[in-house]
Amino acid sequence: MPTDVIMPQMGESIFEGTITKWLKKPGDKVQRDEPLFEISTDKVDAEIPAPTSGVLQDIRVSEGTTVQVNTVVGSIAAEGESASTPAPTKAAAPAAKTSAPSEAKPEPAKQRPSNGGAEPAPQPQVASAPIHDSEAAEESDGDRARSSPLVRRIARDNNVNLSRVTGTGIGGRITKQDITAFLEKQGSAPAPIAPSVAAASTPSSPATPAVRPVAPVTPSGEFVPMTQMRKIIAQRMIESRRTSAHVHCMFEVDMTRIVNLRNKLKNGFEQRNGVRLTFMPFFVRAAIIGLQQFPIINSSMEGENIHYHRNINMGIAVALDWGLIVPVLKNTEEKNFLGLQRGITDLGERSRNKKLMPQDVEGATFTITNPGQFGAVFGLPIINQPNVAIMGVGGITKAPVVITDEQGSDSIAIRSLVHLTLGYDHRVIDGAVADQFMALVKKTLENWNEEVG
Repeated sequence: MPTDVIMPQMGESIFEGTITKWLKKPGDKVQRDEPLFEISTDKVDAEIPAPTSGVLQDIRVSEGTTVQVNTVVGSIAAEGESASTPAPTKAAAPAAKTSAPSEAKPEPAKQRPSNGGAEPAPQPQVASAPIHDSEAAEESDGDRARSSPLVRRIARDNNVNLSRVTGTGIGGRITKQDITAFLEKQGSAPAPIAPSVAAASTPSSPATPAVRPVAPVTPSGEFVPMTQMRKIIAQRMIESRRTSAHVHCMFEVDMTRIVNLRNKLKNGFEQRNGVRLTFMPFFVRAAIIGLQQFPIINSSMEGENIHYHRNINMGIAVALDWGLIVPVLKNTEEKNFLGLQRGITDLGERSRNKKLMPQDVEGATFTITNPGQFGAVFGLPIINQPNVAIMGVGGITKAPVVITDEQGSDSIAIRSLVHLTLGYDHRVIDGAVADQFMALVKKTLENWNEEVG
């Protein structure tokens, strides 16, 4: 009997996922735990392994389709039975996705497809949906219990009370398709023509020449739908800019001591410990020392309260070929230098190989991003919500610097410099505190005296 392949639940708060790529075709042999397909959720991208060995009999949910967890997306049959009971992909595809709720009743030309293909981006009409301020305030715990974080964010951004949306998911849960269909219904009515505009279009006298219609210009170039990860990144970046009062300060740091130390120790470090010695744990360790001295920078704003976090969970941005993700190294204040390097290396490798779990990207209290690895002198990073600060690391470059010795004499020397930028939420952090924090980070790096291992 064929074994069903289901959409897994990648965390308690995740109720749907998008299949971004099938790694096997119907008829291909698969081994148990071999990567079978890739999914994208509102938290992570991941490879999903095959639940059993055999032959991929059919694919019921095509790439680009979003379905709820525990939905059957395909089946694997034993090699002997797969040939006798082939299942055509197209015939099974309609089960992949629940149709929009009946109350929405969109026009046939605008109706959301029930299966297959990449999910279309929200239509421009969404922006014209009526705004009900009172509805946003009326969201109840019941709404929260039957919708995903992604759905609640969409509803909040458009001031929609989720009690007005009919859920078609399991147990009445409101899916992303439900909220999108509701918004399309609200914005589908054409705007009436204002009398002044209509009057203006009437010729004032017979002598007024008629305006010739202009032929529409067909835009050139290629149109590519945004990936699920890119949609999430775009949404979170806009949300962060709207939420936090962004301010940035930048410090120049002399990294000569650390550069020389790393060049001296990196070969032996890798031989002893099995991981490469990078610059990132130096920056992480300096940030930890600063956060312990200025705990408000390791906080978050919750309503009208400031939540001071007990542990320092360091989010470390990782650039991928298909986007950006911020895995989190937990309880960094408890780790020594070697522990930091191993944790950073592990998170980076699992990010690139799509092996992260939802808990690996949750709970950050401070974030470090490293645009300098691509040659940037510095960057002005956007805060990773709900953090109140993020530190950007520029590229390490050599430059002539004026050095003053103990006798007060000046000289010019070639030094290795880096520019560190702190982006902080001015609602919570004052400029003086931000500058003092960065001054301590600078001092720690320039006078490094910790055992590297």
